[in-house]
Amino acid sequence: MDHLEKLEAKSVYIFREAYREFKNLCMLWSVGKDSTVLLWLARKAFFGHVPFPLVHIDTSYKIPEMIEYRDKLALKWNLNMVYGQNIKALEKKETYPDGNADRLTCCKNLKTEALRHTLAGDWPRYKMNHLKGKYEIDTNSEPYTGVIAGVRADEEGSRSKERYFSPRDVENEWDIADQPPELWNQYKTDFAPGTHLRIHPLLDWTELNIWEYIGREKIPTVSLYFDQGEGKRYRSLGCAPCTGTVESTAKNVEEIVEELRSGKFSNIAERSGREQDKEDGGLETLRKDGYM
Repeated sequence: MDHLEKLEAKSVYIFREAYREFKNLCMLWSVGKDSTVLLWLARKAFFGHVPFPLVHIDTSYKIPEMIEYRDKLALKWNLNMVYGQNIKALEKKETYPDGNADRLTCCKNLKTEALRHTLAGDWPRYKMNHLKGKYEIDTNSEPYTGVIAGVRADEEGSRSKERYFSPRDVENEWDIADQPPELWNQYKTDFAPGTHLRIHPLLDWTELNIWEYIGREKIPTVSLYFDQGEGKRYRSLGCAPCTGTVESTAKNVEEIVEELRSGKFSNIAERSGREQDKEDGGLETLRKDGYM
């Protein structure tokens, strides 16, 4: 086995272990490169069929191409696609683009709160109707208590503190100092009733691994990751008002892999284009409160 094959095998094992141990699973799909590799691995783990819903938190500020790509792939791969929103915050304009919130508060409103209530099932969820090709109110409001996410330890500091099987309390809050050890690939999957669990099959993957795997498997990705002729591309995708590009002439997967291997970005954080990370407390503050 080469390194990518070992990573793939471990991720597939985590998927199957989670599916065997936990009920009411869902998987977060941000439409970015990591969670799309996660989706690809889920299809491999379960022989082309993803046996749990994919959940997208739609802030309404995502770059339009991302939403088009989400729905196109959901139909093509027959995915059980669900999205949730913080409609009240959008209606009250409690957002950064409307000028009524700072970036972190906007993230908390549109992502953390929307995720919390979408998972709990106490806010409306919208499910893709494949026959009509559009979303409708999901009649299933049962809570999701196990959440699979495309978190990588190398992406940023707070994510390096995660576990493969990471417990949250009933409010989705994360106590970094109180997590089970995972030594020698021994995973704790027995938790007290009511525990909300995050599962991270990509924890050991790096940014380079992700792009190498996308190239090897020919996984479709959003074209925003590639230079369209302006010498810039997105390295990390998020909401349009808070996500910037990096200087790069990489026009395809092979050129991104070459760029990463060259060390061009070795001293530049992968999320350097995410403005909310530069606010006081940044991503760790958001993640302690339940951010994805």
